[in-house]
Amino acid sequence: MVRASQLLYPQRDAAPIRPAATVLLLRDTPEGLEVLMTRRSATASFAPSAYVFPGGGIDSADALAHGQSTRRHSQSDLHLTQAIAAIRESFEELGVLLARHADGRHPDTADIASLDRSAPFAAQCAARGLQLAGSEVFVLAHWVTDRDLPRRFDVPFLVARMPLGQTPLADEAEQFEPRWVRPADALTRHAEGDFFMVYPTVRTLERLQKFADVDAVLTACAATEEPLWTSCPRAGMLAGQEARYMEHESAFGELALTCPDGQIVHSLDWQTTQPVPLLKNLLRLTAPNPGVMTGPGTNSYLVGDVNTGYIAIDPGPADADHLARLYDAAGGDIRMIVCTHSHPDHSPGALPLQALCETEGQPKPPILGLPSQPTARADSAFTPDRSLSNHELLRLASTGPEGETTHTLKVVHTPGHAANHLCLVLLEDGLLFSGDHILNGSTTIVNPPDGNMNAYLDSLDLLSADCDAHDIEFILPAHGYVLGEAKDAIAQLKAHRLKREAKVLAVMQANPSGTLDDWVPLAYDDVHERVWPIAKRSLLAHVERIQTLPPQKN
Repeated sequence: MVRASQLLYPQRDAAPIRPAATVLLLRDTPEGLEVLMTRRSATASFAPSAYVFPGGGIDSADALAHGQSTRRHSQSDLHLTQAIAAIRESFEELGVLLARHADGRHPDTADIASLDRSAPFAAQCAARGLQLAGSEVFVLAHWVTDRDLPRRFDVPFLVARMPLGQTPLADEAEQFEPRWVRPADALTRHAEGDFFMVYPTVRTLERLQKFADVDAVLTACAATEEPLWTSCPRAGMLAGQEARYMEHESAFGELALTCPDGQIVHSLDWQTTQPVPLLKNLLRLTAPNPGVMTGPGTNSYLVGDVNTGYIAIDPGPADADHLARLYDAAGGDIRMIVCTHSHPDHSPGALPLQALCETEGQPKPPILGLPSQPTARADSAFTPDRSLSNHELLRLASTGPEGETTHTLKVVHTPGHAANHLCLVLLEDGLLFSGDHILNGSTTIVNPPDGNMNAYLDSLDLLSADCDAHDIEFILPAHGYVLGEAKDAIAQLKAHRLKREAKVLAVMQANPSGTLDDWVPLAYDDVHERVWPIAKRSLLAHVERIQTLPPQKN
């Protein structure tokens, strides 16, 4: 876990979270699925003038009305309470009543007109023999309002089919202008600026537009009785504007590291001219070498502070301007230079950076790592001043008024992407510097003979174990933003590799006399054709691994 003393900004408490519920009322039309939306009051305290789905706070009476509602056998008490709250809110705001008469009929216009929207809801329904249709309401998603906002809600987004014979009528107090809209049309109008929606509404419609009809939505939700996704978004600055991200998106982990309390202060723009502070003891400077293989560029990291000096990780290519900026960011006080491996976008900058640091009276920092193996490509030749041992500790320390400050990197040998690859764990803060072993936004290439898929997967297991041993929460890759939920990210990466391997095996079995050129379009049919020449390298690694596995039993 990151030390509080290393966070860049004073932390503040987020606003308390209030329970609420909202419901997406759906119907099928010849043009496709439509959802009912309404415009909030311009004076509303939350999301004024936004187009939303009906909903509101959960109150104590909702939990007491279970006996007046139908219920699926798999529906939890919590989900039933949320469903009842959504039913009540859709009635109070839009006059839509998800209920049934004893004979199974939906309430009609006359039934609804006889009810008072401002009077106790469940009691009125019971008095008229109406049973709430909780069993017909399903959980689609679970949203928690962003940490930076002054009002926050914990909100299930529920779905239900619009009752036959009812017409929505807004209360003209909280909600206005109810309208049916196709998700794609709402998104288009929002993008054009004439249908304002808040972030969770937009992202929910993006998912909803992929369903063909109401049955498809309800079937997907009923399959597990759990939300199809859960999110408490985070926000940063991108191109001078606030930009929000869900947990599965590439920038989320970096925002969790830099601004755990949700402050919107961290810039996500990729640039190569200035170091990016991630913590007080951690800077990232991205080399100006963007490309298909390098993404936005190779990330060089500086670990340490002005009192302890710095360890430079992956100085990158021998780019004089980049190395000068790296030297300046450390104030010239670089104590060690560590290369995670010998590839040409990682290690060639080590010697010229070392030369920059070699000043009168200042010893030159040693270049550390593992030497390239005979299997390495010619452009990946690398010989460190000293080879690092597995589990060796590299330590910076200083003593000040508040006592000793340390920054300790543990070396972890992780062959697979390259035979001489290593990762580093910053023990005091639970950070994993993953080099090219784990990337953000893509999977790394495993290129035989220097790359080996068996070794790569074994190394993932080692790193997963280290996540437990050292409370690792974040992964800092050589390409891309910081990754959060480190152990889950590793598990997902391994699952992805094994899923790809199963696909490769099926292709090989279907065409046993084929070649790599025959197999790659089939095994990698989910990626663009321009990537196939690169993918063929990892395909070979999968093939070699498959050939070492014991035969499968029928």
